[in-house]
Amino acid sequence: MADSRETELRRDAFVTGWPIKHSRSPIIHNHWLARYGLPGSYRAEAVQADDFAAFFSALKEGGPYRGGNVTIPHKEAACRLADRRDDIAEELGAANTVWLEDGRLTATNTDPFGFTANLNQQHPGWERTARVVILGAGGASRAVIQAVRDRGIGEIHVVNRTVSRARELADRFGARIHAHGLEALPEVMQGAGLFVNTTSLGMDGGEAMELNFTALSSNAVVTDLVYVPLVTPLLQQAHDQGLATVDGLGMLLHQAAPGFEKWFGIRPSVDEDLRRLVIADMERHA
Repeated sequence: MADSRETELRRDAFVTGWPIKHSRSPIIHNHWLARYGLPGSYRAEAVQADDFAAFFSALKEGGPYRGGNVTIPHKEAACRLADRRDDIAEELGAANTVWLEDGRLTATNTDPFGFTANLNQQHPGWERTARVVILGAGGASRAVIQAVRDRGIGEIHVVNRTVSRARELADRFGARIHAHGLEALPEVMQGAGLFVNTTSLGMDGGEAMELNFTALSSNAVVTDLVYVPLVTPLLQQAHDQGLATVDGLGMLLHQAAPGFEKWFGIRPSVDEDLRRLVIADMERHA
């Protein structure tokens, strides 16, 4: 009887991408499953682009999973193939979290929440600024733009090497977003209260440009979506110039929480135990 009860309560979730072996999502979610004593699992599913539609179709038919996470290169396809998507995913054109609800596969994107929740936890009051500078106009920048716009910040400057890509985002997200080439960085940084790097600069020990962060307001915060290394070259520069910094690991941790609640019924907490666990894994694979 106990085994039957456990089977009934058991829930399983996944993360899928290609490649997927680098994902730290299984560490995060299986830690929460153990912490809350929940029967279930969270597994990585390596799915190539050509096979993703079939994988998604199997989910809709009620396979072993209640839902899961979707990462590169499947986020746009997940948004398109879902039976329904919320306003966040609709505007971003990409989904990273799906779940079965009333027999329909529903999609959202928790990256904007993860971004703001990380800043809320690490640097409360970050949103008390009139100007934000976002470096980069790739897929990652969309979530940041949406998040700071919806937080009510009135002046959002997107700076990118190819200015036409920044203009595309300004057209997508509204009049408060302003597009610039890299040459405009010194000007738009003047007095800004938040600087966000959404590019891969500095990832895995790579080089990063030299920036004068003292042009920002004195109480500004600099954050980087890159979290390997934890202290990126841009964050180190900002720290050395006297600015507050927030690393990108917290965004990864916080964006995971809404999905866990959808699949397993409990809203988990993001705390130092989880952070230390993921950092330890990063150090093992450095």
